[in-house]
Amino acid sequence: MGARAPDRRGWRYRGNVAARVLAGSLGAYGVAALLAMAVARLAGGGRIDGVIAGTLSAYLAVPAVAIWAFLARGPWRAWGGVVVLGAAFGALAWMIGPPAR
Repeated sequence: MGARAPDRRGWRYRGNVAARVLAGSLGAYGVAALLAMAVARLAGGGRIDGVIAGTLSAYLAVPAVAIWAFLARGPWRAWGGVVVLGAAFGALAWMIGPPAR
C-alpha cells in the first residue's frame, strides 16, 4: 500500500547517520581548511587580506558541506561530494603555490 517507515533501530540506519555526521563535521572541517588555503593564496593584496578572505569563505563552506552531507541520497554520495570538493580545493591551493611573504 504505502511506503514503510525506515527502521530506526537497526545498525544500517545508525551507520548511515554516523557516516553523514562524520562527513558533515570532519569532512566540512577539511574542506573549509583547504578552501581557506586556496582563497588566501588567490586573494590579491597583502597577506592579512588573504587570510581574512580565506577564513570568511571557510565560515561559509562549513554549513554548506554539513547541509550537503544530510541532503545527499546516501552516505557514499555525501562522502564523495566532500572528497571531490576537498581534492579540488587542495589541488587549486597546490597549483597556486606557496603563500605570499
